[in-house]
Amino acid sequence: MTKTILKSLCMKPATVKYPFGPREYHKRTRGKVFIDVDQCILCSLCQRKCPTGAIVVNRNDKTWEIDPYRCISCGACVEACPKKCLRLDNKYSKTSTKKEKELFRHA
Repeated sequence: MTKTILKSLCMKPATVKYPFGPREYHKRTRGKVFIDVDQCILCSLCQRKCPTGAIVVNRNDKTWEIDPYRCISCGACVEACPKKCLRLDNKYSKTSTKKEKELFRHA
C-alpha cells in the first residue's frame, strides 16, 4: 500500500483544473455537426440517414435545419453526404438556456 501512495504523490493530477485551463479534446471526439451550405445540394440523404430525425431538409425553402438537442453525434449524416459538405467537429455545442434549432439557408 505504501508503494501505491508514494506513486500517487509523485504523479501529476488526473483531472484538469477546469475553469483555469481550457479543455483539450481528442482528435476523434464526436461533437457538433457543421455544414458548408454553399456546397450542399439539398439531396436530403442526411435527413433519411439520421436515426433521431434531428435534420430537416426543405428543398422548397432551400433550408437545412438541425436540432442539436436531438443529435447524438453518430456521424451517419456525414457518411451519407455525397458532396461531403457535412463534418463532425471535435468540440461540443455551447450551453444554452433555450432549445433552439440551427437553420441554414442555401444561397
